[in-house]
Amino acid sequence: MIAMKNIDKSSLANAYRLFDSNDIEKIEVGSTQGLRDIHHYLFENLYDFAGEIRKFNISKGGFRFANALYLNEILLKIEQMPEENFEEIIAKYVEMNIAHPFMEGNGRSMRIWLDMILKKRLKKLVNWQFVDKILYLQAMERSPINDLELRTLLKENLTDQVDNREIIFKGIEQSYYYEGYEKNED
Repeated sequence: MIAMKNIDKSSLANAYRLFDSNDIEKIEVGSTQGLRDIHHYLFENLYDFAGEIRKFNISKGGFRFANALYLNEILLKIEQMPEENFEEIIAKYVEMNIAHPFMEGNGRSMRIWLDMILKKRLKKLVNWQFVDKILYLQAMERSPINDLELRTLLKENLTDQVDNREIIFKGIEQSYYYEGYEKNED
């Protein structure tokens, strides 16, 4: 279980509901609109910009994400990237991470988006509960230069149990943990 402020519990509850309600099946896979829909679903009662493409430049840890001035054109190019095999899917995920289309909540939204592409194209998803936080964050940080480390880390943790509720929900919890929320050992 994840320990967090009440405001963040709401987005976690929304993430669970996205799957429990089967609303995830209504979301367009691999598209910018699909990612926007996921983001809106997770954060609709938290941020007035939920699901909206950012209009301001942002950075994190000294890395500047895609310039907001060109973001819509960049997202169009990313959407058109192939996603026929694991390598192409990860390349698309990395490019979407560089774009970072939202002011907040990119990682949590994009990991669900990635899993939906993997599920549709490869009948697999990442078993996030076994992906070490530090190794993942380091691989993501280096992925704009070379995504081999990220591909290796995620490929080692793929599962074909794409409808296993426990794996999906543990993955959502791990996603929040990556973003700095604390895991409770119950």
